Amino acid sequence: MRNLDLKIASQSRASSDRDRFAVRGFGFLPAILLALGAAGVAQAQSSGTAPAGASTSDDSLTWHGITLYGIVDVGLQYDSHMAPINDYYPAGSGAVVQKNSNGSVTGITPSNLSQSRVGLQGKEALPFMDWSGVFKLETFFNPQSGEISDGLKSLVQNNGKPLASQSTNIDSSVAGQAFEQSFAGFSSPTFGTFTFGRQNTLYADGISKYDPMGASQAFSVIGLSGTPAGGGATQDRRLDDSLKYNVNYMGAHLGLMYKFSNGNAEAFRSGGGSGEAYTAFQAQLGFNYAGASVDGYYLKTKDAVLASAISQKQFLTMPAGFSLANSVSGTVADTESWSILGLYDFGGPKAYVGYEHVTYSNPSIPLPVGYNDIGGYVLAFVNNTAYAKADKVLQVYWAGVKYPVIQNLDLTAAFYGYKQNSYATGKEAGCSNNINAACSGNLWAYSFAAVYRLTKRFDAYAGAMYSGVKNGLANGYLNTSNIDPTVGVRYSF
Repeated sequence: MRNLDLKIASQSRASSDRDRFAVRGFGFLPAILLALGAAGVAQAQSSGTAPAGASTSDDSLTWHGITLYGIVDVGLQYDSHMAPINDYYPAGSGAVVQKNSNGSVTGITPSNLSQSRVGLQGKEALPFMDWSGVFKLETFFNPQSGEISDGLKSLVQNNGKPLASQSTNIDSSVAGQAFEQSFAGFSSPTFGTFTFGRQNTLYADGISKYDPMGASQAFSVIGLSGTPAGGGATQDRRLDDSLKYNVNYMGAHLGLMYKFSNGNAEAFRSGGGSGEAYTAFQAQLGFNYAGASVDGYYLKTKDAVLASAISQKQFLTMPAGFSLANSVSGTVADTESWSILGLYDFGGPKAYVGYEHVTYSNPSIPLPVGYNDIGGYVLAFVNNTAYAKADKVLQVYWAGVKYPVIQNLDLTAAFYGYKQNSYATGKEAGCSNNINAACSGNLWAYSFAAVYRLTKRFDAYAGAMYSGVKNGLANGYLNTSNIDPTVGVRYSF
C-alpha cells in the first residue's frame, strides 16, 4: 500500500520587487529545513545508540519520524532558438520552442531532470488501528542562481518588452511560495490517505508516473509545460485549499480531490477572491495487473487563470494604480479534461502511453481587473471572453520507452504532441494557418535521455529534445523549432 510515499525516490526523477520581502524574507526557509534535519541527524549519529524513532541506517536523514530530503539538479544546456535563461523560472530556459525563442543560447540551467527542492516530511503512528499522521513542507529553488523558483516573477520581469528583448518567461504554479507544497493529513494502509492544504493534484502525480521522462523539464513537453498536468492551466498543477484522497486496494487505484473556494461567487466577481482557481474537482480510477498499470482521470476547474507578461500594447494602457513589478495579464477559463494513461513493465524495459482531451470555455464567474493571483501577483488585464463563440479543444498525446541497458544506465526515448482545434470566428473561422492563435495547429517533440547512476545518490545525465510548432500554435513566433542538448548532474538525499 503506497498511498503517500514518504521517500524521495518515489518522487519524479521524474519561479519582483513585489516580493522582495517574500523572496528574501523566506529565503532562510531552506536553511531552517537543513538545520532542523542536520540537528536530527547529528543526534541520531553522535552516539553508538540511536535515539528512539531514529533510523539505524548510516546515511539516514530521518529522526523521530521526520525526514529531511532534497534534490539539487543543475546542468549545461544549448538551445538553437531560445530566449535568454531566467534566474527565477523553474526550468531556467524554455526548452520547448516558445513565442519569444530568438537566437541560440548556451548556459547553466536548473532542474533539467528533476525539480530542485528541499523539504521535510513526516509520519507518526496514531493510537488507533493502522492510522498515521503525515505532513510535507517543500520548497523549490533554482541552483544556478540560488533564488526561490518563481515562474510569475519571470513574467513581470518581461512586462512591456518586445519579444526579441525578452528573457524566458512562462506561467507556472510555482510563484515564489515559501512552500510549494504544504499539507498534513491521515494515512492508513487499509483505508487510504487524506491530506489537506496546498499539494500536487492527482493528475500531476499521474503525469509523473506515466511520462516516460518522469516529468523532466529539459526532455519532456508535459514536464516543462504544466498545461497538461494542470488539466489545461499550468497554475492548477498544484492547488491551494485542497482536500485529496487516494487509496490502492488489490491492484485498484481510486483518487478524489476537491479545491475549495476561499470566498463566495459574489466575492470573486467583485475582486474579493484570490488563488489559482475558484473551485476544482478531480477523480481517478485505475488498476495494476500483470505488469500493466492504467489510470483514467476526469478534471473540472472553474476560473482557471492563464497568466502572461503584459504586452507592449497593454503597457500603453496600463490601469492607474498597478505596478509592473507585480502585475500580469490573464485569460480566464473554465476547463474540463479527461485522460487515459498507461504503462507496461516488461521486467526491465517499460513502455508508456498517454492521451488527454482538454476543453476551454468562458468562465462561469468572470474575474475582475485587480484579481489576486497566486504568489501575490495581480491581474492588471483580464480576458473573460477568449472563447465567446467557440470552445477551444486541446488534445495532448505521448508515447515512450525506458530501457535499462546495464545495471546503472537507463536510456529513454519519447514523443509528445499537441493538437488544437480551430476556434476562430468570423472570416477566420475554420482557419488552419498561423494568421491567428485560434486557428488549428500542432506542436510536436522528440526526446532522448541517458541517466547513469554513479552512486546511490548521485546521477549524471545527457539528452536532447527537438520541438516544433505550426499553424495556429505558431502564431506570432519568432522561430518555430528548437533543440536543447543538455548534460548535467543530480544529487538526491
